[in-house]
Amino acid sequence: MRSPRSQTRGRLAALLTSLVVVSASFAGGSGGGGGVAHAQDRRPAAGPPVLPTTVNGGAWRSGHLQGMAVDRAKGHMYFSFTDLLVKTDLRGTPLGSVTGFTGHLGDLDLNARDGRIYGSLEYKAAKAFYVAIFDGDRITRMNMDAQSTGVVSTVHLKEVVKDYTADMNRDGVFDGDTAKTPDHRYGCSGVDGVAFGPAFDRRGGDRLTVAYGVYANADRRDNDHQVLLQYDVRRWRKYERPLTESAPHTSGPASPDGKYFAYTGNTTYGVQNLEYDAHSGDWLLAVYKGTKTRFPNYSLFVVDGSKRAALGTVRGQQRPERGQLLSLLPRGLHHAPTGVYGWESAGQYGLVSLDDGRYYLAETGTVQDGGATLRTGRAVMHRWTGRTPTPFAAVGKPAAP
Repeated sequence: MRSPRSQTRGRLAALLTSLVVVSASFAGGSGGGGGVAHAQDRRPAAGPPVLPTTVNGGAWRSGHLQGMAVDRAKGHMYFSFTDLLVKTDLRGTPLGSVTGFTGHLGDLDLNARDGRIYGSLEYKAAKAFYVAIFDGDRITRMNMDAQSTGVVSTVHLKEVVKDYTADMNRDGVFDGDTAKTPDHRYGCSGVDGVAFGPAFDRRGGDRLTVAYGVYANADRRDNDHQVLLQYDVRRWRKYERPLTESAPHTSGPASPDGKYFAYTGNTTYGVQNLEYDAHSGDWLLAVYKGTKTRFPNYSLFVVDGSKRAALGTVRGQQRPERGQLLSLLPRGLHHAPTGVYGWESAGQYGLVSLDDGRYYLAETGTVQDGGATLRTGRAVMHRWTGRTPTPFAAVGKPAAP
C-alpha cells in the first residue's frame, strides 16, 4: 500500500491536472474540441483597415477638388469636387456619388459622433450659406441627386449671411459677389473650411468650426483676419431641411456658439481647408496666398491649440471692435513686421489629419477624355515634420534637410 503522504501527493496531482483541463476548456470557449485547437482558432478582433499611402478620388467632369474626409472605421473616403461628392473605398474604387449641386460644395469633415459627413455649401446669388450633411451609409450608387434622394440635409448659417450682406459703406446697395467693394463685413465671401474639434473657449465638448471665405482685396484693412464660427451641432436635427435650390430655406441657429478671429493678413478666399489635429492639439488653416505686400502671404497657418481664445482688438475695423482672438503657433516662418507665423505648404485642395502625426494632402490635376477635360484628385499620405519652409514630407520619402 502507498503511504498517506504518497496518497496526498497523488490527490494534489490529480487536482492540478483537473484545473489545467478546465482552464484549457474555458480558454477554448464552448463547443467540442480540445483546448489547443480552440486556441489556434482565436483571432484578434478586426480593427479599422490599414490606411494606404494614396487613395485615388477619380476623374470627373466637375470643378476642382475642394476637400476630403476619411471614415476609418468603415473604410471610406469622401471627395468634394465643387459640384459633386464622391465616395470611394480605400482602394479608390467609387462606391457612390451625389450630384446636382449648382452651388459651391467646399471642405469636408467627418462627425465622429453621428458618423455623417459635414461640408460647406454656398449659393452667393441667393445669399444662402449652409452646412451640408451627408448620410454616407445611404450613398450606395453613382449619380444620386442631391435634392431628391434624401442623402443630403442642410442647415442655414444666419451669421454668415449677415456678414456677407453687410452694407459697410452705408449706401443702401448690396454690391453682390465681388471683392471690389467696401461691403461684406471682414471681407466675407461665404464659407469654405469646416472641421470638428474642441471649443476655443474650453467650454463644453467638440464643436463644428466653419471658416469664412474672405475676398482678396488689397485696398482695405478690415479683411486681415480669418473668421471662424463654432457651433454645437448636437441639437441640429431640428434645423435640418432637405436641399431645395429653387427655394433656399433659412432654418438654422440664430447665432454661432462662438466667433473667433486669427490675424494672418488677407488671403484669397479665406480658409480653403480647415483641420483639427488631435495629435498636437492645433488647428491647421490652408489658404490661397494673399496679395497684400505688407504681409508674408504664407499658404498655411497653424492656430495654437494650447492657448485659450482671448478678448482683444479686431484690427483694422471701421469702428473699434473687440472680439475673441486666436493665437498662431509661434513656429515655422516668422514675419517680424506683422508678427505672423506660418509655412509654405499644400493642403488648399484637401487636408485630413490622421491624428497620429500623419496627414492626407490632396493632389489635383486634369485629364482629357474624348475632348472633355476631367478633374482629378487623390489623397497622398504625409507626415508632419514642422520644418521650414515646408512642414510636410510624403510618407516613404525622406524629409528635406
